[in-house]
Amino acid sequence: MTWQSPVRLWLLLGVAALAVGYLVAQRRRSRYAVRFTNLRLLDRVAPHRPGWRRHLPAGLFLAMLALLVVGFARPNAEVRVPRERATVMVAVDVSTSMLASDVEPDRLGAARDAARRFVDGLPDEFNVGLVAFAGSAAVVVPPSTDREALHEGIDRLAEGMTGVQGTAIGEAISTSLGAVKSIDGKAAKHPPPARIILLSDGANTSGADPMEAAASAVAAKVPVHAISFGTPTGFVDRGGRAIQVPVDGQTLKAVAEQTGGGFHEATTRQELRAVYDDIGSSVGYRTERQDISARFIGLGLVFAMGAAAGSMRWFSRLP
Repeated sequence: MTWQSPVRLWLLLGVAALAVGYLVAQRRRSRYAVRFTNLRLLDRVAPHRPGWRRHLPAGLFLAMLALLVVGFARPNAEVRVPRERATVMVAVDVSTSMLASDVEPDRLGAARDAARRFVDGLPDEFNVGLVAFAGSAAVVVPPSTDREALHEGIDRLAEGMTGVQGTAIGEAISTSLGAVKSIDGKAAKHPPPARIILLSDGANTSGADPMEAAASAVAAKVPVHAISFGTPTGFVDRGGRAIQVPVDGQTLKAVAEQTGGGFHEATTRQELRAVYDDIGSSVGYRTERQDISARFIGLGLVFAMGAAAGSMRWFSRLP
């Protein structure tokens, strides 16, 4: 935390002086009461004395003054704020291998569940789109702030919905970039700050070269956060025959490293949720230094109201 007017903090010495003065006054008052009061008679007349309550309004009042002084010094702090026109594209692998049941209920089902949780955790003003990919890629939901349409799109994610078998990681990146550039009329020349969240369980087997697509993402300044999802022992049942589909995250890792995004591995439903939560806490934000004096002034006013309420409640007067 920094201060625009740090010299004003010297006023805290005045608050400290008031606190010392209050303590001295209370000490003198206590001595006077013991010296000149008939304690036995006082116990009969006023058996329930205010005790600590008589000090609470003064304490709150002094705290209020301290907070107002801090606010008056105009403190600044780094604050995370959503980026204007921030856009997040979620690309989900819907190839046959995503039906492997090494993750309950299967890889694709867990991916749908985690995607819903992820988009619900993003700020409402974020534009979020959905891409499905297998041997090819397609935009399921164009980027927008319509969360209901996005949920419906996630629910529609199914194996084979792109019509071509395979794993086209490069196509998923290129399709996501195209969706970002079409978000509004000025996106072609002035693209919004964007991120691509790419989830898959295997290496690229068809379509465009993932590294060429990654180079396009670098040129567009769009980091790709890649999630490798599944276990080495995964398999799918095809006509009673078990086909091994072990997870392979090498391509995803290379893409993430080239674009400046993060690479994550998840082998369980819970780990996938945690990965999405971690990504969600960083995408679409920027850090800027802001004046936070209103926080201290607001809290000081709350303390002032507390001091007034306590004084009126217990002593029928304002402090």
